[in-house]
Amino acid sequence: MTIARTGWIATLLLGLVMASGVQPSPAAADDAWPVKNKLIGKDGGKSKDVSGIACTTADGFPRSCLVIDDNLQGAQFIELTDGKLVAGSPVKLIDNTFNGKALELDGEGIAFSKRQYYVIGSHGHPRDKDHKLDPKKDADKIRARIAASSQIVRFRTTGADGNASGIERTGQLREVIAAEPALLEFMDIRLEKNGLTIEGVAIKDDRTLLAGFRGPVLNDNRAVVLSVEIDALFGDRKSTPHRLFRLPLGDNRGVRDLAAFGDRILILAGPGADGPGAYAIYSWDGASETVRLLKELPFDPKRKPEGLLPLGATSAGLRVLIVFDSDKEGTPTPIEIPR
Repeated sequence: MTIARTGWIATLLLGLVMASGVQPSPAAADDAWPVKNKLIGKDGGKSKDVSGIACTTADGFPRSCLVIDDNLQGAQFIELTDGKLVAGSPVKLIDNTFNGKALELDGEGIAFSKRQYYVIGSHGHPRDKDHKLDPKKDADKIRARIAASSQIVRFRTTGADGNASGIERTGQLREVIAAEPALLEFMDIRLEKNGLTIEGVAIKDDRTLLAGFRGPVLNDNRAVVLSVEIDALFGDRKSTPHRLFRLPLGDNRGVRDLAAFGDRILILAGPGADGPGAYAIYSWDGASETVRLLKELPFDPKRKPEGLLPLGATSAGLRVLIVFDSDKEGTPTPIEIPR
């Protein structure tokens, strides 16, 4: 999400205490905001795999927002009020198929900039916990699923429910990744083997796309964010200059989401692989490789933080909304980050 630069917000973020001095407070399910209507999931049921959220405005309520479930080909509009989400219309983003069956975008992150939403696919090997995909027998299917998820989709909106126009898709980021020596060897590798997968996106200064990688985690303790100019991804440029950031988010932690807030980038960090591990929220300037730890989050194997939405500064600090994978309709839960 791109939000108007506000100096006092940046000052607030820089003044937040490091989480090592703050006891983490659990995101209790009892604190979750209710969802009216239905967030759509796989096979038309209620979503259990919400993986991203962004809004057209940075503060105030109600807000027009978009959420994604990583099992679908599209996203869904919602209206966000202070204490409730109202599900709206879906918007189809891709139409990839294999043998007549729809392939998911595996959408993992959303950002908003200049009246346009950006939805990013994972760009990684299909999730296959039970190893049902055979590298040789299912090679064509694997390639098709990787191609479906290796897209960034953007569309223009007024913010009204269901208002989407000018849908554009690009697979250019995959070419940028392939041209980066530090990432090439991890492409199309399973996640549990430190394979490449994207889970966060933010837009900086209305012109630069930041893609946050859950994996690979480099040297066991450096998470990856790739910076690329938007015009290079969606335009007809022959070159796509980029920059790779290696961020110290902790041992074996990757990026689970990114969100712009003022002139800072908030990072939701979590385990690169599946399984137990600690989650945390960091603040980053989007230009250096220095981050500030804002808050550690407790791990609950049944509720995995997947999406981060800044709600605004308060007299006590900063309030954010967390949405969870593997939980009913994302269980949107507000969390306070004290000064």
